[in-house]
Amino acid sequence: MGRAMSLRFACEGAAVIVNYARSQDDAQATVREIDAARPGSGSIALQADVTSEASVKAMISDIETRFGRLDILVNNAGWSTRIPHNNLEDLTDEIWDRTLDTNLRGAFYCVRAAMPLLKKSPVPAIVNVASAAAFSSAGSSIVYAASKAAMVSMTKSLARAFAPQIRVNAVCPGLIRTRFAGWPEEAFEHAKAITPVGRLVTVEEVAGIVFFLAVEATSMTGEAILADGGVYQLGRSR
Repeated sequence: MGRAMSLRFACEGAAVIVNYARSQDDAQATVREIDAARPGSGSIALQADVTSEASVKAMISDIETRFGRLDILVNNAGWSTRIPHNNLEDLTDEIWDRTLDTNLRGAFYCVRAAMPLLKKSPVPAIVNVASAAAFSSAGSSIVYAASKAAMVSMTKSLARAFAPQIRVNAVCPGLIRTRFAGWPEEAFEHAKAITPVGRLVTVEEVAGIVFFLAVEATSMTGEAILADGGVYQLGRSR
């Protein structure tokens, strides 16, 4: 999803900062794709572990030095591991901590560090990538669903706190065919079978919603848009 978002914003004219924690090769490959699609975009990859506030602050400082501005922040970092919801013993403290540190605290660190730059922008916006699990309480684990529900709540809190200057919204994708959480092929096939639109949502469609919320939806703040093909709203069967 991060690659698709980066390409969408770059092709619309933005200079994109592609943040990565450990996936340097993937991040640099994304920048190369951006350069091929839009030469001279000025997009770069920057390393920062969002679970470390010091690392996040260093990244934002680097952005200010290089670009002098930040107009849009997209919080897309996420981590999970698949644990059946009735298997409470395997939901260890380490899994709780890593999930919440990455999915929730990391987004907060990024917002807090970026806020001074965003306040200087004429068109500031924040988009948080949550999950349909925030509403269904399903997904890869109990703590994953809880972290995404908390992100939706944080989105609304931030939107209220910084209105009218900064709009803050969220997108909540359902199961999408990516490497996230190591879902097996049969999980994607099952999800497709129960999705009212008859197919899985694509990463490009999620990127389109993120762009809409960040740039075009100038009257919207505090929203959390579901992008799950109708599974939650219309039921989990066809």
